[in-house]
Amino acid sequence: MNSKDALVVFEDKKIRRIWHNDEWYFVIEDIVFVLTDSRNSKGYIKDMRRRDEELSKGWGQIATPLEVETAGGNQRINCANTEGIFRIIQSIPSPKAEPFKRWLAKVGYDRVQEIENPELAQDRVKEYYELKGYPVEWIDKRMRGIAIRQDLTSEWKNRGIQNQKGFAILTNEISKATFGKTVKEYKNFKGLEKGNQNLRDHMTDWELILTMVGEKATTDITLSKDSQGFVECKNSAAEGGTIAKNTRKEIEEKTGKSLISNENYLHLTEKKKKQISHKSKLK
Repeated sequence: MNSKDALVVFEDKKIRRIWHNDEWYFVIEDIVFVLTDSRNSKGYIKDMRRRDEELSKGWGQIATPLEVETAGGNQRINCANTEGIFRIIQSIPSPKAEPFKRWLAKVGYDRVQEIENPELAQDRVKEYYELKGYPVEWIDKRMRGIAIRQDLTSEWKNRGIQNQKGFAILTNEISKATFGKTVKEYKNFKGLEKGNQNLRDHMTDWELILTMVGEKATTDITLSKDSQGFVECKNSAAEGGTIAKNTRKEIEEKTGKSLISNENYLHLTEKKKKQISHKSKLK
């Protein structure tokens, strides 16, 4: 992600952020530095948690370790969404808190604009992949896949699936039926790290297409059967994935080649790391 997307600026100080679960997450250490000018943000956070027992108790719900780009490469750093940052601000006695709250509200307003005009969000995601170096044709498929996925998860939510664990189980049903592998197994097959890399960002064209077929079929079957609750949605997911599997099998039979590939786009990640390292050496 470029500096426009990965960094925001408050009073000439940079704050790293990352898009996660459909909202911005900010690096907690950067927020603390901006509001306190502390040279040891990690130490300040420890002291802050000692002072505020309630904050410390809920820290696991506020702080989320996410992979963030740094001068030394990608690292997992504690981040928090807007709600979490507002809670942290309550524990920081700083005259900068009020203007920062207004600034953070503006960032939230930008997100509201994206919700009202989804094209803004789509343009941001597309730009992200372009900057990473993905082929244009691949990006088009990835963007279409995101839209199909959103339609499916919306239907699941409307039918009683309300948590990420439920989504993950249903997604695995589609993946197992389509490719014969769960998401975790597929990530291992492609040599990806468990939590840091999105499987779909490393799929080939055909894998993306088959994923779209499975999820679109699942959406339509769910609607036609009016599937309600976890069990019925799970059955529909297996049926949708089976349609994608049959498509895959037929193509493989005609071409004599497997559409399941251990190829990935990790080379783009490495390319990005080298660019960051090069820039840091020039400074």
